[in-house]
Amino acid sequence: MRKYIAELLGTSWLVLAGCGSAVIAASYPELGIGFVGVSLAFGLSVITMAYALGPISGCHLNPAVTIGVIVNGKMELVEGAKYILAQLVGGLLGAAVLYSIVSGNEVIQIGSFASNGYGEHSPMEFDLLACFITEFVLTFFFLLVILGTTSFRAHTKFAGLAIGLSLTLIHLISIPVTNTSVNPARSTSQAIFASVDWPLEQLWLFWLAPILGAIAAGLVFKFLENK
Repeated sequence: MRKYIAELLGTSWLVLAGCGSAVIAASYPELGIGFVGVSLAFGLSVITMAYALGPISGCHLNPAVTIGVIVNGKMELVEGAKYILAQLVGGLLGAAVLYSIVSGNEVIQIGSFASNGYGEHSPMEFDLLACFITEFVLTFFFLLVILGTTSFRAHTKFAGLAIGLSLTLIHLISIPVTNTSVNPARSTSQAIFASVDWPLEQLWLFWLAPILGAIAAGLVFKFLENK
C-alpha cells in the first residue's frame, strides 16, 4: 500500500507544481516565468520526488513510465495496473488543488487549464502527425533515460537528477508543439478540469503516443541491456 500512496502523492505534486507553474506563474503579467520556468518546474518536481519517494515506489509518476518498465520486464502487469490507478488518482488530486487555487482569482481564467493539444489547439498549431511524432519520440528517449539510469550498471544515486533534467529538456523542446505531455496522468487530470471541451476530445493522442513510445523504449532497452 505504501508504494501506491507514494505514487499518488508524487503524481499529485508533479501536476500541481508543473501545471501550476504554467497556469499561474507563467501567466503573471510581465514577470511570468515563461517556457524555461515551466520546463524547470516539471523537472524539479520529478527530481524532488525521485529523492523523496523513489526509495519507496521507484517514483514512476507516469503511466507511460510504468508501462515501459513492465515491457522491460522489471514489473508485473498486475502491480503496474495498481501503479497506474494510483497515478491517475494522484493527478486528479493535484489538478483539483490547482483548480481550487485558480478559482480564487478573477484574473486567471481556467480555460484549457494547461491541457495538451494538437492542430488548432497546439500552442503553435502543429498538426496531428507532428504532435504524435513529438510525443512518441520524446517519451521513447525519456524512458531510455529512466531505464538506463536505474539499471544495475548505472550509478543510481544520480538517477533522479538525470531523469528530472531530461524532463526539463523535453519540455524545452515540446511546449510549443503539444504543451508537453509524455505523461497520460498529467494530460488526463488537466483535461477533466478544463472549462472547454477540446482537451477531452484530444486526450486519446496523449495516451496513445506516450504509451507506444514507452513500449518501444522498454523493448529497445531490454535488447541493449542483455549481454
